[in-house]
Amino acid sequence: MSRLTIPRPVALPPWLGHALRIQRGPVPWHAVLRGALAAGPLLLVAVVVGRPSIGVVAALGAMLAGINDRPGGRRAAVRRLGVPAVGGAGGLVFGAYVGAWGGGAWLLPVLFGVLGLLAGAFSAVGPVASAGGTQLLVAAAVGAGMPLPEPGWQRALFFLAGAGWLIALRLVLPSPGRARGDYRFGAERGAVAAVYEAVAALLAAAGTPHAPARRAALTAALDQAQDAIAGPRLRLRPGRAAEQRIHAQYLAALPLGEAATALAWAGEPLPGRTGEGVRRLAAAVRDGRPCGPLPAPARSDAGLRALDDALLHAADAFDRGTAEPPPATGSGPADVLRTAVGPGGREYGVRVALCFGVSAAVAQGLHHAHWYWLPATAVFLVKPDLGPLASRVLCRALGTVLGAVLFAGLAALLPAPAGLVAVVAVCGALIPVATRHFAAQTAVVTVLVLSLVMVGGEPAASWGRIGETLLACGIVLLVGHLPWPVRRGGRVQARLAAARESAHAYLRHVLSGVEQGAGVRAGARDRAHRWALRREAYRTLAEARAAIDLAAAELPALARHSAGSEKVAATLERLVDTTTACAVHVDDTGRLPKRHEERIDALLAELELELETELETVA
Repeated sequence: MSRLTIPRPVALPPWLGHALRIQRGPVPWHAVLRGALAAGPLLLVAVVVGRPSIGVVAALGAMLAGINDRPGGRRAAVRRLGVPAVGGAGGLVFGAYVGAWGGGAWLLPVLFGVLGLLAGAFSAVGPVASAGGTQLLVAAAVGAGMPLPEPGWQRALFFLAGAGWLIALRLVLPSPGRARGDYRFGAERGAVAAVYEAVAALLAAAGTPHAPARRAALTAALDQAQDAIAGPRLRLRPGRAAEQRIHAQYLAALPLGEAATALAWAGEPLPGRTGEGVRRLAAAVRDGRPCGPLPAPARSDAGLRALDDALLHAADAFDRGTAEPPPATGSGPADVLRTAVGPGGREYGVRVALCFGVSAAVAQGLHHAHWYWLPATAVFLVKPDLGPLASRVLCRALGTVLGAVLFAGLAALLPAPAGLVAVVAVCGALIPVATRHFAAQTAVVTVLVLSLVMVGGEPAASWGRIGETLLACGIVLLVGHLPWPVRRGGRVQARLAAARESAHAYLRHVLSGVEQGAGVRAGARDRAHRWALRREAYRTLAEARAAIDLAAAELPALARHSAGSEKVAATLERLVDTTTACAVHVDDTGRLPKRHEERIDALLAELELELETELETVA
C-alpha cells in the first residue's frame, strides 16, 4: 500500500514574500479621525471661498504629514511631522522659482540632480531626515510643474499651514479610550508600561530558547518609549508633574532591563515570582496608580541582587516622580555630517540624484502636462525605507493601477467639486491604515492626488498617471542595479559601523570601571552614563538589524553585497549582552569574573574574523 505524500509549499523568493507581507495590528482610530479632519476640510474651506489652489497646496501638506503620522508621543510628533513639513515648504519655494525661471530643458534636470544628491545624502541620517528629504524633493517637483497662481513663498506658507493643522490636531485631540491621568501623555505612559512588560517577559524567558527574542522585544520597547518621550519639554505647571513622572518611570526601567539581560545571558531559569514586581510596575504606569509594595526576588547571585536593587530604585522613583536626565549620547551636528558624507549617504545620494534628475529629463522630453509626477514618483520609489527595491516597485505599480482605475470610476459618478472633496476626506482617513502596505498606501494616495489635481482645475489624468508610474519604476530599477565604482551595501555597512562603534564604547566604559577599581563604588552619574551607552548600543544594533533584513530581501544581484552582515550583527549582539552581564558583576563585586573575561576575548576575536571574511566575500 503506497503512502500519499503531501507536497511542501513552495517557498517564495524574499523580494516577493516581502511584497505580500502586511503589517497587522489594531486600527489606529485616533489617526483615522485626524486624517478625516485634515486634508478634506482644508480643501472644502478653500473651495467655498473661491481659492481652490490654496486648498490643494494645504491639503498636500496635510496629506504628506499624515503619511508620517505614526503612533507615539504627542510632543515627539511635532518633530516627526514638522521637520519634513519644513523641508517640503523649502522644496515648493525652490521648485516654484526654478520652474518659473526655466533656463532650458537641460538645466532643470541638472538642478534636480544636485538637489537629489544633497537630500539623499542627508536622508541617510535617520527616519526624520529621510522623510524631510523625500518631502523636499517631491515638493520641488510639484512646485516646478503644477500650474498654481500663487508665488512660491505663498505656496510654502499654505503648505506649512496644512501640515501645521494636522500637527495641531495631533496635539489637541484626545486618544480613544479612558486612560487615567493627563490624556496628553497617554501614548507615553503606554510606551513606558510596555517596557516594564517586556522586562517581565524577558525574566520569564530566562533559561529558555525564547530569551533572545524576548531581549530583542525589550530593545524594541525601549526604542519606542525613548521616541515617545522625546521632544520639547512642557514648561507650563499643569503638565510638568505628569511629564516628570513619566520620565522618571522610563529611566527607572533602564537598570531593570540591564539586570534582566544579565540574568537571561546566564541561561538559568528563574522562579515564576521573579518578574512579579516588574509586572506590578507596568500596571502602575499604565493605570496611573501607585505601585504599592513590590515582592523582592531572592538575592542569591549578582544578577538577582541587581534586579532587587533596580526594583528598590524604581519604587523610589515612582514615589518621588522626578529623575535626573541621563547624559546625552545622541548624534550631534558632527555625527550627522559624518553620516551624510559616509558610504551610506554617498551611495544613497548618488542613486537619488540619478533617479530624480533622469526622471525629470525624461518627463521634460515627453512634454506631458503632468510631467512633475514622474520625478515625484521616482523619489518615493528610490526610498529604501519602504522595502526592498523589487518589492516596492511591484507594489507601486499595482497600487497605482488600482488607484487610477478606482478614481476614474469615482470621477465619472461623483459631482465636482463636492464629490472630490469628499473623496479627499475619505482618503485622508484611510492613509493611517493604508501605510501598513505600500501598495495600499499607493492606491489611496493616487486617488487623493488625482482628486486634488481635478479640484485645482487640471484635467483628469488617470491613465497618464499609470504610464508615468511604470516609467518611473523602470528608471529606478535600472539605476538601482547599475554597477557602482564604490562598494555596494553602503547603508548596511554604515549601520553596522555605528553599531560596532557603540558596542565598543559601551565595552570600554565597563572595562574602565574594572581598571579604576570603581565597581561597587560607582556613583549614580557613572551608572546613568553606562545605561545611556547601553541604550545607544542596543538601539544602533536594532537599526543595523533592520537594514540587514531589508537588504536580504532584495534581488540576488543586490542582496549579495550584504552577505555576511547577519553574522557580524549576531556577534555584536552577543558582545553587548556579555558586556551587560559584566557590568552587573562589576557593580556587585568590583571585579570581572574569569568566565566573562574569556567570553569577551572570544567574541572580539570572532568579530575580527567575521569582518575579514565579510570583506573578502563582497570584494
